[in-house]
Amino acid sequence: MNCFPEDLSKRTSSPLVQGQGMERGKGHRDKSDDLQAQLHEWKIVRVYPHDPTAFTQGLVFSEGRLFESTGIRAKSTLREVELETGRILKSRSLDPKYFGEGLTLWEDRLIQLTWQSGTGLVWNKDIFHLEKVFHYEGEGWGITHNGQHLIMSDGSATLRFLDPKTFEKARSVVVRDRGESVEQLNELEWINGEIVANIWGQDRIARISPASGQVLGWIDLSALRNALGPVQGPDALNGIAYDPERDRIFITGKLWPRLFEIQLCPQ
Repeated sequence: MNCFPEDLSKRTSSPLVQGQGMERGKGHRDKSDDLQAQLHEWKIVRVYPHDPTAFTQGLVFSEGRLFESTGIRAKSTLREVELETGRILKSRSLDPKYFGEGLTLWEDRLIQLTWQSGTGLVWNKDIFHLEKVFHYEGEGWGITHNGQHLIMSDGSATLRFLDPKTFEKARSVVVRDRGESVEQLNELEWINGEIVANIWGQDRIARISPASGQVLGWIDLSALRNALGPVQGPDALNGIAYDPERDRIFITGKLWPRLFEIQLCPQ
């Protein structure tokens, strides 16, 4: 199978930054990180069915199990999904006041963000019992972890690193590409020592250095649209999960009828 994007294999990507197709103004430029991020080729390995009514906000894969957070106020859920069939194995509705957002698994607890409520939810991963509620400033968008800290996005260019026990902020980094701050950081995943983030409203995801916030590379997934099929509603790429045991990357989106397993091609 061919790698995508075939005609871009020799190019570096243009930065996806504030002021480039977005309402916000230009970000701060720092010449010290004026580096070009690489554009990575990739290929589709497998295609799985996905609930076309799921407004996907977060995706987690662990030990053969796929967990999903869906949004829309009064319709948000936490669910476990069978990868091969897309069948919902278990589902828990959120309180109607919450709009479900990012999701990660810390030890044996699922941690789910909500959008504008400043509230995080901690669930038992097996019975979906709500064990704890915590609070944070601003909005909640995406969440992952590096084995030491939770890593959270809020729609800005800043990623927050949180203590997984107290949920207090330990540090933060501003994500930049060629010196420009990269806004609208959304769904997050931790893959091989890097933060992977999709940009809201775009079909590209960024590989980010957790130490500096520098964008190390871009993955343009716009070619997935050709294999997606019809979508009923305002869809957007918004689900990234990683299987470290088999080195598999899963991608889906809001209201997408399919979930894709992709593989990065050798550079």
